[in-house]
Parts: sequence; structure tokens; C-alpha cells
Amino acid sequence: MVTGVRFRFKHYPATLNPAICAAMIATCQCGQLKAHLPGPAEAIVACHCLACQRRSGSPFGVIAYYPQAQVQLSGEASLFVRLADSGTPFETGFCPICGTTVHVRTGRHPESIGIPIGTFADPAYPAPVRSVWEETKHGWVVIPGDIQHFPRGRN
Repeated sequence: MVTGVRFRFKHYPATLNPAICAAMIATCQCGQLKAHLPGPAEAIVACHCLACQRRSGSPFGVIAYYPQAQVQLSGEASLFVRLADSGTPFETGFCPICGTTVHVRTGRHPESIGIPIGTFADPAYPAPVRSVWEETKHGWVVIPGDIQHFPRGRN
């Protein structure tokens, strides 16, 4: 059993802020849980930590981080909170119907909300600007050299 884990549910309003409605929409597989965003983020991170591998079901996760004020969530989410390797909470918001992770929040950056880029279903979405936890990166994964690389998390 992982320590520091808890579950809860959150209902996000169906009424959207017209200032945020949305140049981009990230959505779960069934369409019930959505994130409305103004456009691509500047902080896009590929993370190879074991927790992101488990969260994403793939060799790494890629998350675009936005200022919280630029994100509007709609639908219902199940929230899973665990302790990150930094010792701070890491919250995953996923659809209770289809299980897709649509948003994350970190205790290190509570003013931001992260959106996994696969939820945009847009192959033209920008590439990561940094790669973290490369000490647990799969050997066959190649991340371009012209971005920031960190063996662990960025301090």
C-alpha cells in the first residue's frame, strides 16, 4: 500500500467562463471530463519517473502546465492524491467513467494545473521543453537533445 494516498470526487461546473472558452479543449475518452484552455502551454514536461509511467500506462508522461486561472474544468473527476518523490502532494484528476487522466496538480507548483498532452488528440501540439527523471527513462526512448534534460526532477 502506498502511504499518503487518498481518493475523492469533484464536480466541475458546466457553466464556462467566456474568457477561457477555449481555443483548445482537452477531453477524456468518453468526453465527460474536459479542460478548456486558451492555447498551447509554454511549460511542457516529459517525465520518466516510475509514478508517471504507472499513471500514463506508457514509458513516460508528457504534461503541459498552465497557470490555474487559464484552465476551466467541466464534468466530474475522481481525484487520486499521492506523495511525489519531492514529498509534496501530486493530485491526478481522472474520469470516473473511462479512467482517462485529464489534469494533475503538484504541491510544488500549486498555482499551476497540468494537462496530459494526449488528451488534446492533436499531433501538432508542441514538443516538451524539458525531460525529467531520465535516470528511470527506458533505454530505447530518445528525447531530442535540444531541450533541458535532468536525471531527476528539476529543482
